[in-house]
Amino acid sequence: MKAPNTPEHIKLRKPEKTRNGSSPRQSLAGVRLRKHSDFQRAYAAARKRQSASMSWYLAPRPPQMLAAGRPRTPQCDSAGARVGLTAGKVLGKAHERNRIKRRMRDVLRRHLDLLPEGADLILHPRRVVLTMEFLKLEAEIVRILAQARAEKFARPSLVSPV
Repeated sequence: MKAPNTPEHIKLRKPEKTRNGSSPRQSLAGVRLRKHSDFQRAYAAARKRQSASMSWYLAPRPPQMLAAGRPRTPQCDSAGARVGLTAGKVLGKAHERNRIKRRMRDVLRRHLDLLPEGADLILHPRRVVLTMEFLKLEAEIVRILAQARAEKFARPSLVSPV
């Protein structure tokens, strides 16, 4: 079943199975925004955008930060791409905020290759993410990632000089 509002060239995918039947887990460890200063720099450099169930920010990374970034690994083909998730107390109690972040991390793990290179992406979910169908959440995040990639390639200031 194809989720609504999904770009035609991007397929929603299920995780592949290994020989023992378990799913190989890609990690977001190398692509996560962690420092408060990184979030603040991204907020200052980005414009807020809205979607049905979340707000998001896309900020270019300065060339010196790209040079100091982590090298490409098999888990992350997007050199210089980073993603941050926020879940403030307005979203609910701790267990609800944690569930929202777990669901979003799971979708992002499946689509690491769609992260816009040389940019920081911050996602602010709304409370509806807690109860929406997983396929709809996945379709929306894939649409945001595709829009962020297209926007990055369209704006010369977001293209990293390599």
